[in-house]
Amino acid sequence: MKTDVIVLGAGIVGVSTALHLQARGREVALVDRGPPGGGTSYGNAGLIERSSVVPYAFPRALTLLLRYALNRSSAVRYDLRDLLHVAPFLMRYWFHSSPRNLQTAARAMLPLIEASVTEHDQLIEAAGASDLVRSKGWIAAFKTPRRFAAAVAEAETTAPLGLRMTVIDAAGFGALEPSMRTGTGGVSGAIHWLDPKTVTDPGELTKRYALLFEKRGGRILTGDAASLAQSDTGWSVDTNEGALAARDVVVALGPQSGLVFQRLGYRIPLAIKRGYHRHYRLPDGVDLHHSVVDEEAGYVLAPMRQGVRLTTGVEFAHADRPVATGQIDQAERLARRLLSLGEPVEATPWLGRRPCLPDMRPVIGAAPRHKGLWFNFGHAHHGLTVGPASGRLLAELLTGETPFVDPAPYEAQRFH
Repeated sequence: MKTDVIVLGAGIVGVSTALHLQARGREVALVDRGPPGGGTSYGNAGLIERSSVVPYAFPRALTLLLRYALNRSSAVRYDLRDLLHVAPFLMRYWFHSSPRNLQTAARAMLPLIEASVTEHDQLIEAAGASDLVRSKGWIAAFKTPRRFAAAVAEAETTAPLGLRMTVIDAAGFGALEPSMRTGTGGVSGAIHWLDPKTVTDPGELTKRYALLFEKRGGRILTGDAASLAQSDTGWSVDTNEGALAARDVVVALGPQSGLVFQRLGYRIPLAIKRGYHRHYRLPDGVDLHHSVVDEEAGYVLAPMRQGVRLTTGVEFAHADRPVATGQIDQAERLARRLLSLGEPVEATPWLGRRPCLPDMRPVIGAAPRHKGLWFNFGHAHHGLTVGPASGRLLAELLTGETPFVDPAPYEAQRFH
């Protein structure tokens, strides 16, 4: 079998890349070991996060570092057995989180963040997926007045970017979310970010985009990315329908991207931030109308088709460690103080793996030492948000178009 481009990985980044290449006249095949939207793209908070213009940095405040060091925070956990394994990444992550380096990362990510809603809107309309998307923004909630005041001051610095937000006190938050606790022990104030959109089933959204790709003539095949091999004319990979060959191949495997680039000799410091989610049925008379982030505890409550999804912060542990319920159990206890969650839908929490790079931006573009090899991975917390935008950028680079953003900050060469 032959095609113009093979895209390895059928998550939101891979499917979006395939659609953009297809729209530019390329014959494209998507190859993954599982169905579209079944991996990392399935388990997230469902935020198309137009307002997150500053990446998630390594904390520098001593009080926060002490909390995390004691391993008592629901926002960040670590497995003591894996500290040596993750230490090199954490050191580089800390270095790139300095004020100056963080500004550099924010400037690099801003064009993709700015394009996130527009690029999604085009695909949502074409895929007939508007039933999965809400235009209510999301709410950052704070329980202590001091943290609330600091967040408002920080949010006001984004005014030059034209982000729309509303600052609301406890009464205003209660009007938006009457089932959630306010006042003493509850939410004392919040920021309602209005530009982002929320998705009630991120995995299903990726599947709808994949169905659009198939409708437009694309092929989706089950295959083994680790079988990728270079030939005189391009690349080939084994699939359930036989060997598939193409001149170009795009690695968009998220946390599994190392299966390819490491074997080809690239030393890209891709790491995994693990995270959990679980759905809950709300009791009669209890409702959640917006996605709400408890900024002080580091979890998200998001209304989904399966129920209210509780998502955790970050767990640093080896990717293959079994599920450890401590973090999500703690998040659940804290969440129940604000909202009367009912019984969980799943017997066990879902474990996901976020592909992260220490400088807080993805790798997008050509591999420097192999003709026809392209990278599009490492989107960390923003895969759903910038998947279509980064897919567009990769497609423009591969087809020789003038890219809509400067691709230099995302080049793989920055790690060599």
